Amino acid sequence: MDFELTEDQEALAEGVASLCAGRFGIEAVRAMEESGLDRGRWRELADTGVFSLCLAEADGGVGLGWAEAAVVFEQLGRRLVPGPLVATTLAAGLIEGAADGSVVVATVERTSGSANVEHAVWADVIVISDDEGLWSVPAEELVGTDARQPLDPLTPVRRIPGLPKGVRIADADAADEWRLHGSFLVAALQLGVAIGATELAVAYAKEREQFGQPIGRFQAVKHRCADMITRVEVLRAAVYAAGATLDGNGVGAPERSVGVAKILASTAAAACGKDCVQVHGGMGYTWEVDAHLYLKRAWAHDLAFADGDELAEDLAAGLVS
Repeated sequence: MDFELTEDQEALAEGVASLCAGRFGIEAVRAMEESGLDRGRWRELADTGVFSLCLAEADGGVGLGWAEAAVVFEQLGRRLVPGPLVATTLAAGLIEGAADGSVVVATVERTSGSANVEHAVWADVIVISDDEGLWSVPAEELVGTDARQPLDPLTPVRRIPGLPKGVRIADADAADEWRLHGSFLVAALQLGVAIGATELAVAYAKEREQFGQPIGRFQAVKHRCADMITRVEVLRAAVYAAGATLDGNGVGAPERSVGVAKILASTAAAACGKDCVQVHGGMGYTWEVDAHLYLKRAWAHDLAFADGDELAEDLAAGLVS
């Protein structure tokens, strides 16, 4: 399987990276912790086709594949772009306004008791998935308690005592696809988070001096950075392979490819986040240094669309059955 990006995919990645660098700099991202989701910047993402990327051209979308989606979401994760990116992208074609960015869509898997809904405070519509299908609920109907200190300061969470039934918008098969594609896009975001953390650590290792030389020359730091890069490249191969498989250009079952990518993403992104904190030394634990934002985003993504442990159990069960 060839994982080299085509010229068009490279141009797509550069375009999204340029947009994120200009409109989602770390100051703008940090500001959203207090001000909430910037709807203007959200619309700019929609205008570039982020949310309609995989929607068929006949339905008003861009009509690209999941391999291209991986390239785009990698860049979004790298810049820590906040908001329910995955849910809004999946909802394009299902919820009017999702594709053009006028409606922000969050999602949650139905549980028998209370539920923690990410981005509920920023969303207009919540899509609930369960064994019977997908259900749409206006966000204002989800009355609950907003977490005062969520795990990721840029991923607000609302605890809902019980989820309403909602209006059915798709069947059980669509719900299965929703989870599969959601896991894949989250893995691509995690790849970006791992890359961003690695870039931040390497830049600091080159800049910070100790005993008259950059700390990156010390073996303990050098090897840690090398481990981070290794994790990124292994994860990149897994995510790109999953994208190609979802597009019908790979080998094996899409469910298995996506599962492997999500499992690797959960461990690699968190490990790169932790190493980024370690490379920064004592400063790495402070609020001012961005290292903790990568680590917390990695932890938050780990719980989205099934965590790595659950997927590993499923894969293991499939191997022995």
